[in-house]
Amino acid sequence: MPPPSSSTTRADPATAAPLRSRPAPRPTGGEGGPGVRPPSQLPPVHASLICVALPGLAISAEHGQLTGHGLEGIYRAGRRLLSRCRLRIAGREPLALQGRLLSADRARFVGVVRHVDPSSPDPVVTVERTRSAEGTERITLHSSATRPLRLPVEVTLATDLAELGAVASGAAGPELPASVYGSGLRWSSGTARPAVVSAHPAPQDALASAGLLRWEVDLPAGGSHTIDLTVRQDGTGQSRPAGHGAHAPLSPARAEGDHPGVPQFMATCIDDLQALLLRDPAHPSDLHPAAGAPWRCGLAPAEALATARMTLPLGTRLAAGTLRTLARTQLGGDGPDAGLIPGPLRDAGPHLPPSSTGVEATLLFPVLLAEARRWGLPEPETRELLPVAERCLRWLRTAGGGGVYLPEPGPGGLLRCETQAHAHRAALLGADLLDMHGRSGGDQWRNWAGELREAFRRDFWIDDVGGGRPAAARTADGRLVPHLGGAAAHLLDTGLLGGGSLAPGLLGPVRTEQLARLLGGPALDSGWGLRSLGAKEAGYNPFGHRGGAVRGHETAVAVAGLAAAGYEKEASALLEGVLAAAEHFGGRLPEMYAGDQRAAGCAPLPHPAACRPAAVSAAAGLHLILAQAGIRPDAAASTVSLAPMTSAPLGELSLTGLHLAGSPFAVRISRLGLAMVEEAGEGLQLGVRTTVG
Repeated sequence: MPPPSSSTTRADPATAAPLRSRPAPRPTGGEGGPGVRPPSQLPPVHASLICVALPGLAISAEHGQLTGHGLEGIYRAGRRLLSRCRLRIAGREPLALQGRLLSADRARFVGVVRHVDPSSPDPVVTVERTRSAEGTERITLHSSATRPLRLPVEVTLATDLAELGAVASGAAGPELPASVYGSGLRWSSGTARPAVVSAHPAPQDALASAGLLRWEVDLPAGGSHTIDLTVRQDGTGQSRPAGHGAHAPLSPARAEGDHPGVPQFMATCIDDLQALLLRDPAHPSDLHPAAGAPWRCGLAPAEALATARMTLPLGTRLAAGTLRTLARTQLGGDGPDAGLIPGPLRDAGPHLPPSSTGVEATLLFPVLLAEARRWGLPEPETRELLPVAERCLRWLRTAGGGGVYLPEPGPGGLLRCETQAHAHRAALLGADLLDMHGRSGGDQWRNWAGELREAFRRDFWIDDVGGGRPAAARTADGRLVPHLGGAAAHLLDTGLLGGGSLAPGLLGPVRTEQLARLLGGPALDSGWGLRSLGAKEAGYNPFGHRGGAVRGHETAVAVAGLAAAGYEKEASALLEGVLAAAEHFGGRLPEMYAGDQRAAGCAPLPHPAACRPAAVSAAAGLHLILAQAGIRPDAAASTVSLAPMTSAPLGELSLTGLHLAGSPFAVRISRLGLAMVEEAGEGLQLGVRTTVG
């Protein structure tokens, strides 16, 4: 194999970690920008309240004051417009009582002001601050006093106009001098658009040298007073976030039923996904998910495709926008990389070198296109993207070198277990896609997949006294890398074919059963979800990015795959664990969290550098809930089948507001595991294991 192109060898800022013989990759912040710290030294964000409505962010501590420390601030397109916003009332900072998210893009902070009414020993002024990612803050003072109060209110403001990457690396620079501007203040530098804070009502005093706005507030007995602040870049309008509005690409689906945490968890997942959507600047009608906040507010190709795939039950618009966006990045020409969708390297844990997410994205593109068509992507849009999928398949043939396996790019020829699973699925669903559109080549790809299955079963299994395990990888000289990790779950993610059937997997029935036992065993199941590396493996670290931490995406893949294969006991245990973890995280599932074993009275430990929210984790939450329903559509044939989990681990579950074949779709699963379609588009035929309501 020739060396990979430069587009496939960048370090992923959020997931790459130092390996034994490699220098630590350097992180970038926001949507780009150099950093100088490895991921292990990024500022902790696990205790922050992160409001997201991309390209806007607001990062706050629970007390609500923006102090200028760490990552605190209001950001726009990766630049900090405001780093300090400190409120003082009657010369004192409010005593913070509570800070919590109201939605993906808004947080509310409540405090009290003491000692402003000598006649009462109790606080009589409550301060409520509501801050949004779009750059607004509302400060409301509520009085419980029995007489009017006159209170001086001061807000101290500052900014450095630094890029998020510079803030994260400790190189933000000094605060900039302010100037009085309209009803507020303005800051400028030579390298960025000026930032402006405007206030309503206008302050009585504005002191630029101190960055101070001041009001004398007359607060009537039992009354309230509100001050609104707006932060923006001078010369730009307040454009609406991509995920907001009537044309948002994800349907507002709802879950209701016996499990008390499921409705809010599903709502939070959808809210976070909408908040993380971005527009392709050159094609603003095409939306795609950013990877996560605060570190990865840009496009990560493999994760964007995985996210769009797991959200297909909410409509195909996000899939279409993501596919079109990535199609424009596909490498052309006639070289060995022709057809590749570029992507950065990703840390693969302590036992393997970083993997190419470009390879993963290229293999996932035809899979998402094929499954999107099954969910109802219109035929013209599918046909438009078909040549891109064909070029992905041609790249697969070239990269495989005519052999049966797909090696990693670059020297060494390492064969990863999950890469072979991705390639096998791409071949089978790619063949299905070619057949649907009357293109040639489908049989050849099915034959190649059959050869890969036969070889994989021969070459990738390690027998031992415990029943054996799949190898994590195979070296060019035939040595098997034996460690057990969550990536093995991808062997169960075989893909959806026509007629509601699932594609065959790389493992036969006996070894699939053994893999189910391993995924459900204590080495991998932490009680909070699936560990990325087994607890008994050398190099296990409960906080390791892919060396022991729990990742929601891999857990969701395992749950759906186990349920589809009939191993509901193992699937249910993993599902319950993630739902319990999500409850501790307020319904906002992090990108990853510690893989420590669950114990009575304990909570899952957050990872200090994890994105939260993360698109692939939010989509994984939906995937977990929908696994109980087992929806298998074929919009091209106007059919849908349901294969629900007969054990109904969530109890009775009603899913409404889904989207299938361009129409609303709703299904209810009873406590006995029986499925009933309650709403569907006209002409949609119901397959086996369903009843009609």
